[in-house]
Amino acid sequence: MDAFQAVLFDCDGVLVDSEPITNGVLHAMLVEHGWDLSAQECWDLFVGHTVRSRRELIEQHTGQPWSEEWLTEFMRRRNLALQQDLQVIDGAIDAVTHLHRHSQGRIAVASGADRFKVEMMLAQVGLLPFFAGRVFSGHEMPRSKPHPDVYLAAARHLGVDPVRCLVVEDSVTGVQAGVAAGATVWGYAVLGQSKDLMTAGAERVFTNMAVLHQLTFT
Repeated sequence: MDAFQAVLFDCDGVLVDSEPITNGVLHAMLVEHGWDLSAQECWDLFVGHTVRSRRELIEQHTGQPWSEEWLTEFMRRRNLALQQDLQVIDGAIDAVTHLHRHSQGRIAVASGADRFKVEMMLAQVGLLPFFAGRVFSGHEMPRSKPHPDVYLAAARHLGVDPVRCLVVEDSVTGVQAGVAAGATVWGYAVLGQSKDLMTAGAERVFTNMAVLHQLTFT
């Protein structure tokens, strides 16, 4: 197995099981806003993307102009739901603990989500101490995923060439971002999207976090 110098994690769907919660809130609010779509359609259209990046699509299907107040309300309701129901991905705590120790701390989170959400979720499941000072948000970059900016920023902060980084992602958009950064990307797939992740450029797809215990570092 290849040796790496750093591991860069996505957050939603990789470290925390947040996407069904967030998607549930978003689906409800889009229906309230006038878009009659199913929960699965909402998932397919929005997972891996920021809500803001789908602004034109939302306007098109709701027939209403984009509103920052609507987005703020979505984030408020999303955060409340996450605080009530969020669970850590099975095996993630053991994997992160192991990698943090064996990589001498060269791990980071590179998420497309806003910083408040990411740090809130990591703190809630006990993972934030492992990533203190190494959380990167696509909202703070010139471009978010599928562009590589957030992964390049994380690698630069760690002082590691992106080519020597392993990126762990669960969405096509995220895999594309990791590949564009020049990193090796592994896809965490538990919802049957293995083929899509491989097509997007993932070198390997896995379903059990214990696989990460096998990594070696240079």
